[in-house]
Amino acid sequence: MLLRDVTDDDLSHFFEHQRDPEALRMAAFPSRERDAFLSHWRTRVLLPENVTRTIVMDGQVVGYVGSWTQEGKRLVAYWVGREHWGKGVATRALSEFLVHEPVRPLHAWVAAHNVGSVRVLAKCGFREVPHESEPTEDGVVELLMMLGAN
Repeated sequence: MLLRDVTDDDLSHFFEHQRDPEALRMAAFPSRERDAFLSHWRTRVLLPENVTRTIVMDGQVVGYVGSWTQEGKRLVAYWVGREHWGKGVATRALSEFLVHEPVRPLHAWVAAHNVGSVRVLAKCGFREVPHESEPTEDGVVELLMMLGAN
């Protein structure tokens, strides 16, 4: 597995990943139309102050991992194509990414029903942090997880 800088060609892979209905359900995140998706990545995600890497396995783009600052917290997120779930890809990618993202504490929001992602974060040292939050209008409960002391 390799983490490398994101190229514009990678965005089409990321776009397809975020269109998968099961992945959307697990992430509790809405899909974007192609133009909106590309615009978001080019103007919000791929900024110099953010750290975003493409996950490559056997020469194939399988997902991404990245960090950014929002509302005073450094956040991390990742997305791996469903065909690679359950193979340790997310855990390995996040573990490697954390070596190169020195900011602590580092936070992650995760849907409580996304047991696989909660497990990935826990394996990488994240722990659930108590927070006040109401379920979303769709009934999704989000957990806030943190790596490092606050």
